[in-house]
Amino acid sequence: MSTKIKYTDEPLGKLRVVPDFLPAPEDLVFREEGIKDMAKWRSEHEADLKKFQDQMAELRGAGRDANQARPVRTPTQQELTCFPATQ
Repeated sequence: MSTKIKYTDEPLGKLRVVPDFLPAPEDLVFREEGIKDMAKWRSEHEADLKKFQDQMAELRGAGRDANQARPVRTPTQQELTCFPATQ
């Protein structure tokens, strides 16, 4: 591509028309069966994802409840005398 193209004003010679090789527009549109299958697949996986999200929410909620319900332990007299408070 380092050489430049030189355009000249010459006749192009014999030209021919190429038949249309592209498919018709209706052939390019999605088929209804494909759309139905894709919608079915999407709805099935959305249900699985929702189920997974619900399970994760339950696990997070159970962990939060367990942490809140844990009783606070007060130190024993022996622990208080072993580690006297420094002033």
